[in-house]
Amino acid sequence: MNRRRLLAAGGAALAGLVAKAAQAQQQLEQFRPGKDYNDLITFPPTDLIKIPKKFRRQIVPYEGRHWPGTIIVNTAERHLYLILDGGQAIRYGVGVGREGFRWAGLADVQRKVMWPRWTPPPEMVERDPNAAKWKDGMPGGPDNPLGARALYLFQNGRDTLYRLHGTNAPESIGKALSSGCIRMINEDVIELYRRAPIGSRVVVLAEGV
Repeated sequence: MNRRRLLAAGGAALAGLVAKAAQAQQQLEQFRPGKDYNDLITFPPTDLIKIPKKFRRQIVPYEGRHWPGTIIVNTAERHLYLILDGGQAIRYGVGVGREGFRWAGLADVQRKVMWPRWTPPPEMVERDPNAAKWKDGMPGGPDNPLGARALYLFQNGRDTLYRLHGTNAPESIGKALSSGCIRMINEDVIELYRRAPIGSRVVVLAEGV
C-alpha cells in the first residue's frame, strides 16, 4: 500500500472512531437521570437524598419460586421486585394504595404507555377539586400524577384499572397514599418499562402475606 492509500485508510479509520465516540457520547447523554430515555422529554431528576436508602433501586438476592421476568409487589414492605436470572432481583421502592384502596392478586402487563394521559375516576372528581379540573383528562408530562410511564395490569384479558406508574410526587415513595396503583420514581419506572415486556406476570401481595 502506497503512502497516499495508507493516509486515506488511516483517515477513514479515524473518522469511524470519531463517529462511534460521538454516538456513544450521545447515548450517554440520553441515559442521564432527568431525561426520558426515548423521546427526550425532560423532567426534574429525583433528589435521592429525600428517598430513604431502603427505597432506592438496588440488586438483591432472590430465592423464591417465581421465574425471571416476574414482577412482585410486596405492599407491606413498599417494595417492587423484578426477578432476574442467577438468584437475583432488582428491588425498587414504591408507594402503595391507602387503606380502603388497596388491591392484591395476579395480573399481566397488557399495555405500556409513555407519558400516559391521566383521567381521574368519578369518585375522585367528586371529592377533590384539583382532580375535578382534569375530569376530561390531563395530558402526559412532568406534572401528570402518572409520571413518565405506566404499565397497565389485566386479569383474564380485562383491565383491572390498576397500574404500575411513575409519579410527580417522589416523596410519596414508601408510603400508602395512592388510590390503589403502585407508584415509582420516574427514573425507576422508565427502567422497569424498558425491562418488562408485554405479557409480564405481576404478583401483588396483600398486606400480611
